[in-house]
Amino acid sequence: MWTLVGRGWGCARTLARWATGAALGPAPTFGAAPESWPTCRVYSSAEFKEKLDMSRFPVENIRNFSIVAHVDHGKSTLADRLLELTGTIDKTKNNKQVLDKLQVERERGITVKAQTASLFYNCEGKQYLLNLIDTPGHVDFSYEVSRSLSACQGVLLVVDANEGIQAQTVANFFLAFEAQLSVIPVINKIDLKNADPERVENQIEKVFDIPSDECIKISAKLGTNVESVLQAVIERIPPPKVHRKNPLRALVFDSTFDQYRGVIANVALFDGVVSKGDKIVSAHTQKTYEVNEVGVLNPNEQPTHKLYAGQVGYLIAGMKNVIEAQIGDTLYLHKQPVEPLPGFKSAKPMVFAGMYPVDQSEYNNLKSAIEKLTLNDSSVTVHRDSSLALGAGWRLGFLGLLHMEVFNQRLEQEYNASVILTTPTVPYKAVLSSSKLIKEYREKEITIINPAQFPDKSKVTEYLEPVVLGTIITPDEYTGKIMMLCEARRAVQKNMIFIDQNRVMLKYLFPLNEIVVDFYDSLKSLSSGYASFDYEDAGYQTAELVKMDILLNGNTVEELVTVVHKDKAHSIGKAICERLKDSLPRQLFEIAIQAAIGSKIIARETLPIFKNIFQYGGDITRKMKLLKRQAEGKKKLRKIGNVEVPKDAFIKVLKTRSSK
Repeated sequence: MWTLVGRGWGCARTLARWATGAALGPAPTFGAAPESWPTCRVYSSAEFKEKLDMSRFPVENIRNFSIVAHVDHGKSTLADRLLELTGTIDKTKNNKQVLDKLQVERERGITVKAQTASLFYNCEGKQYLLNLIDTPGHVDFSYEVSRSLSACQGVLLVVDANEGIQAQTVANFFLAFEAQLSVIPVINKIDLKNADPERVENQIEKVFDIPSDECIKISAKLGTNVESVLQAVIERIPPPKVHRKNPLRALVFDSTFDQYRGVIANVALFDGVVSKGDKIVSAHTQKTYEVNEVGVLNPNEQPTHKLYAGQVGYLIAGMKNVIEAQIGDTLYLHKQPVEPLPGFKSAKPMVFAGMYPVDQSEYNNLKSAIEKLTLNDSSVTVHRDSSLALGAGWRLGFLGLLHMEVFNQRLEQEYNASVILTTPTVPYKAVLSSSKLIKEYREKEITIINPAQFPDKSKVTEYLEPVVLGTIITPDEYTGKIMMLCEARRAVQKNMIFIDQNRVMLKYLFPLNEIVVDFYDSLKSLSSGYASFDYEDAGYQTAELVKMDILLNGNTVEELVTVVHKDKAHSIGKAICERLKDSLPRQLFEIAIQAAIGSKIIARETLPIFKNIFQYGGDITRKMKLLKRQAEGKKKLRKIGNVEVPKDAFIKVLKTRSSK
């Protein structure tokens, strides 16, 4: 695509060349040229955009805001309409999830990674710069939300007019409230048949203490009343408090990796100006870089000469990996040091799982794929691991189960990798008892991310398990069933509030390992899909934990070792033994499948022998002698035989455990 710009009659010759069919590409668009440009020249769209002057947006005309909501309440659809209204993208029927660029986001219909877009909007004769950040809605990606809010002064809190306030709505509101941001409640989907915006207004007023007359009722799908959202952003969200005359101070709130250009850092400028050619320093690594490119996302990258304080954009400075562009890092000009910005708490993995290649010959390819993907998802932690049955692999830490599934799906789609994922576990802690052990581990309290390394009770004074504060919002008719489910998961009730005549908000303190695999599915099943769930980290508490080994013919299978609460050891051990019995191939001898705590067997299943079926037409005594010799041989074989667990059996057992 080409843009034709110029002044006076000097452009006639160029226009004549278009008319005579000169091979200059598709027909041009037209634009006004700055005085400094040559009289007549054909510029590419990229060159034309590069001349965008960001200095014409004074601080008072800048608004930085995020869209936050529960899953499927219409964040991405609202973002699409805002992009259309401001002329950032053309109005077409195909504009769905424009900012959701990953294949996994489009397939699942959810936002996984926060995306930024700069919108230019004329209002009452003034040109405004609106920096929009569309954020994920699932609890697993709340770290993305908290980072995005650091670059904003306000949020649009989107609530479904049919569903009303959900668990993640509450969590996102308090994230914004703690960050002291302006909150604009937006009631979406008023076009639905069962929509009840008045009921949702009352919920917002009761739970968040926001007057109902401040709510904006819209239909993002149809575009109804969406323009009033832009008006509210300008009127209710304050401009950023920044100083352009001060030395540069920029916060890195996100980053992506490009194999050709290195790290692309998303930055919010709190002070000063940055331009191409500037030498900048990372406060985290103290490394110096030269800025190769700065610009804004509109929603694709649009280079500019400079970025000014108050603006949100991207910066490329030859950083080789995302570790150099530390999330929460402060960038400043060389020889002009500044006080670093507060930054963020580092992402805290809540779930760990082993990852192994299906075929060990694919190890190096998988290693390369994991390295590249973790560059674009810095919240994943990676530790090398190995297994006798599955070979060399890694122990990966994720923010939650959906995060783990999305990471695995991205590996398959973007890197064509096929992996075995072990059962997800949570990080436990153990307080060591002797000074000798403390000296060996160099700390009194150790963290265990691999159940196989769980220390014996004789070595510790107490075990600690992670706990979370869970919020459940449900129609009141399901309250009794849900309370029974929570009690069965060792949860302790903290609060119960009726948010309107029909809906209840329950708060429980949960052990993380009780909810990490199948709690959400059970909750949805009990409530016919109406209940919503969100949780936040609440530290650790003392627990009676035991390490449960799974034995095959007396040999421990390391990959199936698990840590369980003492009261639930028998039921979990029995379930694993039953699934192994269904998954393992039969041998020529009986296989004892046992669950054990220390030397005590707590559950057992027996895999029957694989019997030879033969027809015998001779004397019965000869047949009995043959069977007797076979029985003696199988008895001897059982004493010396080792059972090899095939990989497909591991996959069946691990998948079953994660889906139950």
